[in-house]
Amino acid sequence: MYLLNILTLFLFLCAGVQCGHQLSWLPCKFSDHRVLTNNEGARDVQQKERNAMLQFGHKDDTPINPDAITFLITESKLDLQSYLEDGDADHIDCVIHRSSADPDVKWPGQKSHEYNCWFSFTLTHRDSLFTVSGVLRYPSEHPPSGEETARNWPVIEDRETLFTTAAMIMKTQTPSVTSGLGFQKKLHCQFAVDHKRPNVTVRWHQQHYTDIFSHASHSGKTKGTGVDLRKLASGDLSYTLPFTKVLHAGTYTCSASVLPLFISLNIILQIQESPQVSLSVAPTLTLQEGEQKKVVCEAENYYPLDVHIVWSERDPEVSSQRVGAPLPKVLKNLLLSSHKHNTDKTFSLSGFFYLQASLEQSGRQFTCTVSHQSLRMPIKKSFILIVEEPSSLLFILTVCGFVVLLLVTLYFALSYLHQAKERLLAKKPY
Repeated sequence: MYLLNILTLFLFLCAGVQCGHQLSWLPCKFSDHRVLTNNEGARDVQQKERNAMLQFGHKDDTPINPDAITFLITESKLDLQSYLEDGDADHIDCVIHRSSADPDVKWPGQKSHEYNCWFSFTLTHRDSLFTVSGVLRYPSEHPPSGEETARNWPVIEDRETLFTTAAMIMKTQTPSVTSGLGFQKKLHCQFAVDHKRPNVTVRWHQQHYTDIFSHASHSGKTKGTGVDLRKLASGDLSYTLPFTKVLHAGTYTCSASVLPLFISLNIILQIQESPQVSLSVAPTLTLQEGEQKKVVCEAENYYPLDVHIVWSERDPEVSSQRVGAPLPKVLKNLLLSSHKHNTDKTFSLSGFFYLQASLEQSGRQFTCTVSHQSLRMPIKKSFILIVEEPSSLLFILTVCGFVVLLLVTLYFALSYLHQAKERLLAKKPY
């Protein structure tokens, strides 16, 4: 009995807090417009943002917020709630617009005496987990006045409840994608319509104008590649890039149209390639006091353009202190080359300085730090400077010179003695 009570309490709590992350409502902004006519007959369209609610339920449900416009989505063949299972109301932005879709075009399931008023919506997850776009059908027994446009539908009151159904839905789980060069990347896009076998035309565009894929179900004609036609029948419109390049960066748009409706979603693909960092010197650099050396830090093959190079100097022994260690000293004599454009559209840049060796700098560590938006942490490359006194070299040269001079003198002395001995032997007759 105790376990049964616990189970009953659990089910009750689940029903109260939207168990399973299924949302029952969302606060929205309804971007409405009203047409005003002045005394001269000229029309002026005014945009107005109004408070609204997107609520899931039945026609007899009470509005969650009675002071707002309620778009009550009743049960249909499309379950919009299932597209939002990975989100919560606090992390989703909801915007609703009037749609200009033709109200006279008959929609499957529409009654003979009904007229269709269409509303488009966009639900955006703030952490870029997904974006959902779609169209709501609001059936009305009253035709629009004047020209058959959305602007001529009757005014929606502030506390009005509109009983709607989801007619079309499109979702992407990759509203923003980041990729390096040479990777296979999938741009997710799926769509659904509230009736079977619709005459749908789907497309992919790059940069809003370049048509890279299209398919029409009524004719079966397909242009372009990148979409699996076997999955397209189930609404999977995902596009796959087999090998990412710099030229693939930009905005991609997947769209679907079923007369009179049209929906689309934008997906941003960013190409980021991390720089390859190297130094022109070994990890230990030995110089004589007063000697000058050009030291280069090279950042190669990165994308996009902006990269930041800094050279700094520090004493390794002092910096190892846990408390009170001084910050590295940033070098002021840093020079930067011009950006080099590589054949794969990436960039390269070098930051260098001229090191004038002094005994005070011996043992110091010089570090090149490279920052780029593709890096979580900057890349650091270092070397230790060893400075030797010139006197030690002079002493070695002096000793070597003295030894050489001594050997040369000895050689000539022995040669002279040898020649003198030969001359002496040559004078004796016996």
